[in-house]
Amino acid sequence: MTEPSSSKSPAPEQRLLADEPDSDNDITPKATPGPSQAHQPPEPSSPRSPVAHLKDSLNKARHTLFGDHLTNPFEYDDEDNTSENELLLDPNLPANYEDRHQPLPRHSLSSIHSHKRPSHDAGDAADAFELDSLNSQDPLDTSEQEEEVENSPYPEVRAAVSPYDDPTLPCNTIRAWAIGLSLIFLGASMNTLFSLRSPSISLGALIAQVIAWPLGHGWARFVPDYHVKIPFVKKKLRLNPGEFNIKEHSIIVVMASVSFGVAYATDIILAQKVFYKQDFGLMWQLLLTISTQSLGYGIAGMMRRFLVYPASMIWPGNLVSVTLMNAMYEEEETKGGEGDGTVHGGKGVGIGGNMPRYRWFGIVTAVSCVYYFVPGFLAQFLSSFAFVTWMAPENAVVNQLFGYSTGLSLLPITFDWTQISGFVGSPLIPPWHAIANTMIGVLTFFVFLAATLHYSGAWYSWYLPMSDSNTYDNTGKQYDVSRVLSADYRLDEEAYKKYSPLFLSTTFALSYGLSFAAITSLIVYTYLHHGRTIWRQYRSSTTEKADIHMKLMRRYKEAPTWWYMSLFGLMLGLGFLTVLAWPTNMTWWAFLLAVFISFIFSLPIGIIQAVTNNQIGLNVLTEFIYGYIQPGRPLGLMIFKTFGYITMSQALTFVSDLKFGHYMKIPPRTMFMAQVVATTFSCFIQVFTLNYALTNIPGVCTPTQPEHFTCPGGKVFFSASVIWGLIGPARIFSPGQIYSSLFLFFILGAVTPLVIYLLARKRPKSWLRFLMAPLIFGGAGSIPPATPLNYLSWGIVGFIFQYWIKKRHFGWWSRLNFLTSSGLDLGLALATLVIFFVFTLNEIDPPKWWGNEVVMGTVDYKGTAVQMRVGEGQSFGPGTW
Repeated sequence: MTEPSSSKSPAPEQRLLADEPDSDNDITPKATPGPSQAHQPPEPSSPRSPVAHLKDSLNKARHTLFGDHLTNPFEYDDEDNTSENELLLDPNLPANYEDRHQPLPRHSLSSIHSHKRPSHDAGDAADAFELDSLNSQDPLDTSEQEEEVENSPYPEVRAAVSPYDDPTLPCNTIRAWAIGLSLIFLGASMNTLFSLRSPSISLGALIAQVIAWPLGHGWARFVPDYHVKIPFVKKKLRLNPGEFNIKEHSIIVVMASVSFGVAYATDIILAQKVFYKQDFGLMWQLLLTISTQSLGYGIAGMMRRFLVYPASMIWPGNLVSVTLMNAMYEEEETKGGEGDGTVHGGKGVGIGGNMPRYRWFGIVTAVSCVYYFVPGFLAQFLSSFAFVTWMAPENAVVNQLFGYSTGLSLLPITFDWTQISGFVGSPLIPPWHAIANTMIGVLTFFVFLAATLHYSGAWYSWYLPMSDSNTYDNTGKQYDVSRVLSADYRLDEEAYKKYSPLFLSTTFALSYGLSFAAITSLIVYTYLHHGRTIWRQYRSSTTEKADIHMKLMRRYKEAPTWWYMSLFGLMLGLGFLTVLAWPTNMTWWAFLLAVFISFIFSLPIGIIQAVTNNQIGLNVLTEFIYGYIQPGRPLGLMIFKTFGYITMSQALTFVSDLKFGHYMKIPPRTMFMAQVVATTFSCFIQVFTLNYALTNIPGVCTPTQPEHFTCPGGKVFFSASVIWGLIGPARIFSPGQIYSSLFLFFILGAVTPLVIYLLARKRPKSWLRFLMAPLIFGGAGSIPPATPLNYLSWGIVGFIFQYWIKKRHFGWWSRLNFLTSSGLDLGLALATLVIFFVFTLNEIDPPKWWGNEVVMGTVDYKGTAVQMRVGEGQSFGPGTW
């Protein structure tokens, strides 16, 4: 269970897994679509749009690497030679990778995917973009050798990344910085504001990539070309340096990537101010946010030689962004001269098939924006169409089974994109097999097992709601933290023994067990399916020769390591100041321990993520450690977890972006400046936005806030600080305690992937090969505060787009799927902003009529759907604790 995962760093739309029921998703298979899985006939050679090139390239790569077998998602041929990227998505397939790590034969340029190349008239600097293979022994004549080019030894990289570079393209321009900083302001402020909402709304870097295209080209067309003097810059810079280019666009995407995700530290501020009623002031908030967000840069700088430079460190999550970026800047003219690429061609392309892509994006955005006023303001019953609860609003069992707020949502009907994408992200992004595995976990654990445990009375569940993120005492009321909190914000043990043990709702407790299982399952799963590959590629990373991309990057000045280390030292100093200058109840050695944990785990976890696209998180580990070594200190736990987990996570986010810049041939010094400035700028924006929202939104963080600003992530983070920090794991999960049985999930998580692996080996063509234990256990990590309604509706829409439409209308899907997703998200965000600033701040309530009031009359909505209640002066649970 986590806060809306799409709203927290790392990268928002890529979060599918969580290893712990708390405000972070630590085990994160990035939800990036793989190469095309349906063979299509080639498009006409001319004219073609950029997206047509993308489709053509993916089809060629798919046909070469995969064969023509992927028409059924559960049928594979043992003789196929599935690509590395496909194996990363479906790694149960038994396949021999060895040939992927042999030297790649050189190919003629005629076989290379078309890419814009600089003219030989551009001068000597442009002549170097084309590097021939070194030490070639091919018996070719001289003229033929001149037409050859070296490429990456990895097929998925060859399919996505161009082996060329044009060093004459400017990227460190006023235009790139102006657009990038403007998008940071919008994205960081909107995501921070929307993170307080339930369900939350999140804008990802993909939206920045889409929006930056028309902004950049509009700038190039309309802004005059003046020369501007910039402070601390020796020479004047051009206001309009010519045509908007791919490197400027890439810089903007990098700035969005490191800044759009809501800082983890904002949940500390939220829990501290709203729930603990403690406020250290704006300066402490800024120091905490900046230090936790930027400390990872030093680690990233030291890890470059292992995680960025080697060709074997692929970082599959970057390949989709690189492919889409290259598709926007193909050399050929688009049909009719449309600069944005016309969506055309093919039978069955369907709605939007003959219009420019960005016109389609604009239409989807506008329709999404206008439509959301209906379920979001005018007729809110459409948002959660739990009509069964309306017929029996006071029946606890009916509301537990069919309720959308604290129930199991057995009829998951919604007409609101917020409910579908709010907690999990857009279902138009992850591949179908990832969605299917997540649905298996939701149905198995959060529907069948949760119902079984709840109605059997496990963990005194008859006295508690079925699903929410609150903590309760032994009278069924919300746990009153103030009764066990001392004056210095530590646990008062005597008061705790007199008051009550802590109780959790059924799905809340179950989500902790599943988070334990997700940790061990990912470790075993990674070892079984990727162990040899990781070890082989790690050995290759220390000995292999530079590939073409590393050779091309050598023309640019590297960002010195001392830049990274200086920043690391500065952030370490700010961290010490944050921890010791205010009464955080955290010792200096605990702070250093947290940083040390992040540092030592960054390399092994980074290697796993670079090869498998899975990130093993550290928040459960850090909570266990601190909960036992310094129990009874909730604020100290929150800070320890943030420095121990987010420092590593941020470091790998920065490394991933460095690899993206490596693929796009962005000068390393420009990358460094863009990342650091964007991260720091976003910290100020997020802290100010959070404080503004807490001051100006009436009833913020209360369960009945009219516009749903109920702070789901902050509430979960607060609950976790009570469980792990204030009361401590020894009093909740250790043997003899109420929830000690949840430790069995560690064993279940370790055994399950082994069982699946052995069964799949016996039946290699069966559907068992597609089961992924980490996703089954951790895919629904946002429950609670999310409910099965969010996941089941997400899965239904995901099946429609990622399986049915992709299979039957691949032409439409390849051109418009991701733009449709971005348009739906952006339109929803814009409508929510209008509702907030026009209606909420002016205290204009939604219309009072049946469609808005019926949802508020159920015990599901009120959070009181419990089967049994204790009388006055009575209690349930153990007699001693």
